[in-house]
Amino acid sequence: MKIDDLARSWARYPILWSPRVSGDGQWLAWTWTGITETGEVWIAPTDGSQPPERITEGKDHFYVRSLSQDGSQLILAQSIGSNEHDQLFRLDRASGGLEALTPLQSTSYVFGGALTEDGGAVVYTADLVNGEPVEGSRIQRLDLSTRRTHVLAHAKSFYDLEPEISPDGDLVLYGSYDADPNGNQMWVVGIDGSGNREVLNAGARFKTRAHWLGKGSRLLVQAETESHDRVGLLDLETGALRWLIDDPRRNIDAVVAGQDGRSAMILEYADGRLMAKWLDVETGVEQLFILPETSLKPIAQLPGGDWVCERYSAARGHDLVRIEPVTMRVTNLTRSSERFRGCTHPARDFRWTSSDGLPIQGWLYEPEGESRGLVVNVHGGPTWHSEDWVTPFIQFMVGAGFTVLDPNYRGSTGFGRAFREAIKKDGWGGAEQDDIRTGIEALLAAGKAERGKIGVMGLSYGGYSSWIAITRFADLVDAAVPICGMYALDIDYHATEMPHGRAFSIEMMGGTPEQLPDRYFRASPQNFIKNIKGRLLIVHGLADSNVSPENTKVACRDLMAAKIPFDLMTFDDEGHGIYKAGNREKLLLRIERFFSKAFA
Repeated sequence: MKIDDLARSWARYPILWSPRVSGDGQWLAWTWTGITETGEVWIAPTDGSQPPERITEGKDHFYVRSLSQDGSQLILAQSIGSNEHDQLFRLDRASGGLEALTPLQSTSYVFGGALTEDGGAVVYTADLVNGEPVEGSRIQRLDLSTRRTHVLAHAKSFYDLEPEISPDGDLVLYGSYDADPNGNQMWVVGIDGSGNREVLNAGARFKTRAHWLGKGSRLLVQAETESHDRVGLLDLETGALRWLIDDPRRNIDAVVAGQDGRSAMILEYADGRLMAKWLDVETGVEQLFILPETSLKPIAQLPGGDWVCERYSAARGHDLVRIEPVTMRVTNLTRSSERFRGCTHPARDFRWTSSDGLPIQGWLYEPEGESRGLVVNVHGGPTWHSEDWVTPFIQFMVGAGFTVLDPNYRGSTGFGRAFREAIKKDGWGGAEQDDIRTGIEALLAAGKAERGKIGVMGLSYGGYSSWIAITRFADLVDAAVPICGMYALDIDYHATEMPHGRAFSIEMMGGTPEQLPDRYFRASPQNFIKNIKGRLLIVHGLADSNVSPENTKVACRDLMAAKIPFDLMTFDDEGHGIYKAGNREKLLLRIERFFSKAFA
């Protein structure tokens, strides 16, 4: 396939976002980016009787936050140019009417948007009330008939997870980082604002999660310990907490509560792959919930016991399916192959040892025929991970003839708490960057890479790692493409519009730039640009409220002052990532040309 056609194809690969199921279990809605110019909402019945139907059309992406009990109403979120300052809408499927619920704004953040069972109110977290910014977070109920906003609870720190309404509609579950940015506690408050109380606290520096289990007053909880995550059952009426799984050997990443009141799905990782397990919370019995040659991520349980899941692998793509848990019978709800005709390339497990002896895992993609060079694609986060799944940038580069390594450096999720926390020992720019460098060296030793043809690229933290690679590993790395990446960590800390972004920097770095100036200095690529020898392409969405474009503005100024050549590509209508189909196509073509010239 010609490069232009390959870029066009992968820019339009259907990427799934925020799947949600209606209260009666009859409808599933989600966002697809790629198929259309912007991300639009699609809906399909969960019995597979009808193909997906597109129900939005906008100049910016729409994301699903919740569905009404019967699926006739949806709460959606949209922001200007994907700047993440969301505005909530209510969509009526029958009329097609789209009604704004919160003001259009560009300063604050709104998380969630859960409809009450009667459809009369929406609950969300925000740092604005009636259109006015406030400090910290407010758990709010917006009555849709009167348009009055009721503040149910507040926290001094900003909380960036969605609140959950109890199945009986009486309580709202939410979290707080007030004690320490490293950890959080779970709280409940009445839907009328009464009875606000803490219900789960694993310690100030430990993270917790909780989800309503069935229609009673019980919560399925997940809590960190010093060595691992454990899973338990909390009864709000009695206060009794019973641990169901408490095993340091297990890498539990998340839990999904069932609708029947006794089923839960444990999302656990082994050898870098998701291994979902069904758990009976009454007996403690577990059983694998897997399909051959793919990963299966449970999303929600339906009445009757079936589960809606995302099924995926790099070789076969991503689809939403319905699974009967006893027979593992599959009902396809989406068929990505019908909307994407390109060729995918499989991911191969690749492992090496870092400079301090820590084992590191990643995914290796190799082209057919002779490789044109190695490109390391570093995932963002850093509290995220890569799996055997489809990443359009990776697939495009492999199709264009490049070898790609996708490393899970320390700090990545899915490998246990000790691995996840290891990045905090030195702070950003420390040993996790050695994990990436030693991965390159392992490929060189294995004959899978060639000196003079080595590049690094990535989004967000991957963009930061690309900056690190071109400045710190200048004798090894020949080209870098930082996309929406941090260039100077002190600038990033102060310029980000996200209060929760600053809290995250404090957690990862151990303090603020003023408290730890030397650590921030050592971790900032800005202070090492004199080392650059290779080629540099800087990419940024100018509507990015996460990693501020001020990073790129200062980088360009510094590079020009130092007479260091670079290429620049910006997008006025993109935020933290390049997701509009036309823009992605342009970026893919630019990246291919960039690495081709760098490796020539």
